[in-house]
Amino acid sequence: MTIEQAYDVIPRQVLFGNPEKSMPRLSPDAKRLAYIAPVNNVLNVWVGNVEAGDYKPVTNDTERGIRAYFWADDSRHLIYLQDVGGNENWRFYGVDLDTGVVNDLTPFENVQVQLVQQDKHFPDQLLIGLNKENPQVHDVYNLNLNSGELTLVVKNPGNVAGWLADHELNVRGALAATKEGGFDLMIRNSANSEWRKVAAWDSDDALTSGPVSFTLDGKSLYLTDSRDSNAGKLTLFNLETGESKILAEDSQYDVGSVMLNPDTYELEAVSFTRARNEWQVISPKVEQDFAVLRGIHPGDFAVTSRDHADKTWLVAYMADNGPVSYYSYNRDTKQATFLFVNYPALSNYKLAEISPISFTARDGLTVHGYITFPPLSEHKNLPMVLNVHGGPWGRDTWGYNPEVQWFANRGYACLQVNFRGSTGYGKNFVNAGDREWAGNMHNDLVDAVEWAVEQGYADPKRVAIYGGSYGGYAALVGATFTPDLFSCAVDIVGPSSLITLIKSIPPYWATFLNVLLKRVGNPDTDEEFLKSRSPLYKVDNIKIPMLIAQGANDPRVKQAEAEQVVEAMKSKGIDYEYMLFPDEGHGFAKPDNRLKFYAAAEKFLAKHLGGRYEE
Repeated sequence: MTIEQAYDVIPRQVLFGNPEKSMPRLSPDAKRLAYIAPVNNVLNVWVGNVEAGDYKPVTNDTERGIRAYFWADDSRHLIYLQDVGGNENWRFYGVDLDTGVVNDLTPFENVQVQLVQQDKHFPDQLLIGLNKENPQVHDVYNLNLNSGELTLVVKNPGNVAGWLADHELNVRGALAATKEGGFDLMIRNSANSEWRKVAAWDSDDALTSGPVSFTLDGKSLYLTDSRDSNAGKLTLFNLETGESKILAEDSQYDVGSVMLNPDTYELEAVSFTRARNEWQVISPKVEQDFAVLRGIHPGDFAVTSRDHADKTWLVAYMADNGPVSYYSYNRDTKQATFLFVNYPALSNYKLAEISPISFTARDGLTVHGYITFPPLSEHKNLPMVLNVHGGPWGRDTWGYNPEVQWFANRGYACLQVNFRGSTGYGKNFVNAGDREWAGNMHNDLVDAVEWAVEQGYADPKRVAIYGGSYGGYAALVGATFTPDLFSCAVDIVGPSSLITLIKSIPPYWATFLNVLLKRVGNPDTDEEFLKSRSPLYKVDNIKIPMLIAQGANDPRVKQAEAEQVVEAMKSKGIDYEYMLFPDEGHGFAKPDNRLKFYAAAEKFLAKHLGGRYEE
């Protein structure tokens, strides 16, 4: 039986088009439900009465679609974020559900908004960060949702990367960047008190530590903290005595999500992302709820929304071989009601299962990841796509991934590697990636491919390297540093020169710059080293076909990163395809652009790996 006979080609529209419905959120008074769904193929927010089910769109975005929104605690206002053309200068827009009026709450050009804090006891207020006065850092403002009035609360001295407010909406915590690539935790007792340093994380602990929340009385902080341990553990830190109590820890994995009670701010549960996401229940008050939730669906779950009474939870379940399923859970009756799945059309097709893997890298480090095979295939001698995650300070996880299913459906094994420098595996693992871009981070990818070949899974003559952002850089590195290993490469918004990447970061990354300099290299003092790790300077080595895709408005990886390597390939007569999207940023938000890219990528891979594609 051939792969064509075994199962249908999943249309790109089903995999990469807009969801039918997604991201449901319950209003704090539990009377209304919101979700994101398309209007004329553009994602907008819909709201309806839970009892009546009279859902209708309450926003009218006609450009990029809305991907992030939340309820204000007054149950009347709904806030969504939007930028222009992918420039990441986010604005807050407020929808007044009583009047239907949509207001631009932060109407400032070239300014980015961040949510600092909201609290149910101040239902018509938000604390927000704006880099209005200084594009490099965010000051904190109080936003009154009824009047739209903005009041400056605290000015950024120039080094604060993040702010933390207590449950009276007093800004009392600040994460200050240090020159060495670490962070100091600054605290004050009240809005009028002096700031004092209560904790410091050096660069070794910077990516595995940080503040989570104040306790209700404001006298202690929940912290993730990897000092005196390998992995980031959850601790309760007393601000008066300096004493620290460990609440949850794992020797290898960092604490992931932290679930606090919305009234008492007591710890209820924490998650660790191992091969899959696993919850550790701390509070007996939610033990039965978690036991029930574990039995509803076999996927990994997260509580995404809670009403003010804390009687109704919305729960999302992630499976590897199906869409995201959403349920409403009643804590009184312990009953769950199915709401919807985000991509119902997926149920018409055979999807692949994702399998966790691990292997030993050449220097003895254990590296984890995932492999996915085409459904019903023999797991032998397959063409393979090495799909490299972005960040690099992130990681691949188990669960539905449209690209992974796309590769598997087209006949490829898909290999995902959490190479050193990936987060979640403790500080020793993330720090092993320092100054290893195109070094040992790339060696981990090479070792992973060789592992897959040794297992008999992959045909060594038909391996592609593919990725976005850091993954795009890795694809360029694969084509220039190890061109004999791969038969083709796909780079999506990947930097080609580490020097120009670091020198052209967006202004609001200023407090993160020292982390980059420490972990990647300093263009002022390490120019030759960074050149030696930059694909741009090894273009002569390219001998495989390349597809490069770029957003013209990308604030992180500028258009020049793609153009300079394209120009170098053009001058040397090297085979390439280049796609520039004038109305996109760091990734492709518009469905038409996404589908155009995936159509080109699919044809490119079929040509060079021999898989199938949708005409």
